[in-house]
Amino acid sequence: MIALIRILSYNLRKNRATGELLDLAASSNADVMCLQEADTTVLPAEVGTLKLADSTKRNRLGLAVYFREDRFHLRETDTYELKKSLHDRVLAPAHERLVGTLLEDVDTGNEIVVASFHAAPLTALNSLRRTQIHAAHAELLRLGHGAPTLMIGDYNYPFFTQSLGEKVKASGYDMSLSDRKTYTRYKFFKGHFDFVTSAGLDVRTVETLPRGDSDHMPIVVAAEYSAESAQ
Repeated sequence: MIALIRILSYNLRKNRATGELLDLAASSNADVMCLQEADTTVLPAEVGTLKLADSTKRNRLGLAVYFREDRFHLRETDTYELKKSLHDRVLAPAHERLVGTLLEDVDTGNEIVVASFHAAPLTALNSLRRTQIHAAHAELLRLGHGAPTLMIGDYNYPFFTQSLGEKVKASGYDMSLSDRKTYTRYKFFKGHFDFVTSAGLDVRTVETLPRGDSDHMPIVVAAEYSAESAQ
């Protein structure tokens, strides 16, 4: 049996777009929602049919993952620190740049890992972001023990994405960009900041939703994975 999962990801721009979450979660029919740049001290325990799985605790620009409780059981969750940039050390916007959740399908017992990721800002080198991506994948492999894995969020990697895709593929992951650019705050500075890396899933679509109160557009991923009964 093939299962379809829909995952919404949104960089809230320092929590400015929080008021849009309820409508976005409903209109996108999301099974999982991943957030970046959230004020996790005021995030609700539930957003519509989605329940908070985990969030960062020490970040000024926080991460969070929500999931549909009627479809998944939460098996395990953790937050992770990744190699810091100079920006992180001086301004401390994010101690943890990854939230990983291990979910179990209610009907089949199969597991899937979904993670919210926020890479170092553009003041850092691409080489540092690649190091963070590689380390994040390694952490998620340990969390899921090889279960299908999807990491979504703000990669801060608008340029040389083809080269990044080749490096990601060499490590066993696929990279999927959205159908339109996700960051258009400045007229001459646009790009695919928000996208997906995955292993063990078939990413069918990555849709960019209309811009709201954030400088990033939300994206919605539809992905398929094998969900044979584990009973």
